[in-house]
Amino acid sequence: MKFLSMLFLFLLIAIKPVTWLGDINTATAEAVKSKELIMINFSGSDWCGPCIRLRKEILESDVFTGYAADHLVLVRADFPRQKKNQLDKEQVKRNEALADKYNPEGKFPFTLLIDAQGKILKTWDGFPNESPEQFTAQVRSFEK
Repeated sequence: MKFLSMLFLFLLIAIKPVTWLGDINTATAEAVKSKELIMINFSGSDWCGPCIRLRKEILESDVFTGYAADHLVLVRADFPRQKKNQLDKEQVKRNEALADKYNPEGKFPFTLLIDAQGKILKTWDGFPNESPEQFTAQVRSFEK
């Protein structure tokens, strides 16, 4: 039992948490430095059912987060509607600018995999009807 407790504690410490950034410029600089790809997720976190499902079932899964922590720079452009969830004005401007460039049709959820130069490598329009393992395998296929 003590061994299992120690193993669990070690795994918690060893797992690098994932961070979703809100600024594509910061993400791009980090991607250039780390030679990683960028994943952008357009979400309506408090009103879009498929967005919530994507986040909970795939993007927050152990499989995806375990991979993403060491291989991706993550950016979330959130567009909440409820007053209590509104973002600050600067974040809204960043999200809108990102949407103008990568999601002008306003699709939700909409997820892109891009390189550090902004070239689109893969898009997911809507909820990807696949397992976290399948989704992660698709992302992994773009590794150099």
